[in-house]
Amino acid sequence: MNYRHHFHAGNFADVMKHALLARLVRALQKKEKGFLYLDTHAGRGGYDLAAAASGDTMERKPEWPEGIGRLAGRNDLPEVLSEYAALARRYDAQQGNSSATPRYYPGSPWFVRELVRAQDRLAIWERQPAECAALREAFQFSPRTLVHEGDGYGALRALLPPPERRALVLIDPPFESQHEFADIVRALDEGLRRLPGGVFAVWYPLTERARIDDFFAELRMLRPPPTLALELMIAGPAAPMRMKGCGLVVINPPWQFEQEAEPMLAWLAEALAQAPGGGGRVEWVVPE
Repeated sequence: MNYRHHFHAGNFADVMKHALLARLVRALQKKEKGFLYLDTHAGRGGYDLAAAASGDTMERKPEWPEGIGRLAGRNDLPEVLSEYAALARRYDAQQGNSSATPRYYPGSPWFVRELVRAQDRLAIWERQPAECAALREAFQFSPRTLVHEGDGYGALRALLPPPERRALVLIDPPFESQHEFADIVRALDEGLRRLPGGVFAVWYPLTERARIDDFFAELRMLRPPPTLALELMIAGPAAPMRMKGCGLVVINPPWQFEQEAEPMLAWLAEALAQAPGGGGRVEWVVPE
């Protein structure tokens, strides 16, 4: 997978991830006390979808038409998706697009910044210098946001536990390294020791089922609190595409979060399907 996210911005995986992220933020805000949002691999903050067709050396088919493009203009979105879709449209308009066809799409930090309250804080990390520079520019007028250039896995050691004693941590790496899952498990081990009650969300691609099952097994060896896996498949096993879906593991999910997520995933599986055999899936990796 290409690290520079504008090649993938607004695709089905972004739709799923950001819709669930918005609901996680809202779930944490049911309590008055503030929390820290920590994003370990934040990217550049926002993306021009017109650049999605330009690869490093050749043109490529953009992915957003099969993601946010399919939601644009629909008036039948379920309530659980309405706020996410409204935020995506707001960013698009703020960047100057007046067309009904999406042109600009925000990254995870922007969605969260638009949702947080005065008592909530953001700490967003990005290791790529050019991406981090763009991130700093995008968030220069956000006083409750710390932008840090560096290895986001180290952020859990640096910033946890926060003064608020509450945190939502998003781990969304590029999966360029063959050791990415091992790095994630080590980071979660560190994070859970520092903040056992924190909410940790990990995005992952669905390419090989065996790798994900091994990842779940390694998670269980950490003896974590209740852990939920939410998966969206836009194609069945026989489909030719390499990435047939994606998932989000949530450690310490908010109360009844799975009841909100399950119908959302079912709706998205139908709306974003690219081949037969897909669907939504909710599984307790570690039961409540």
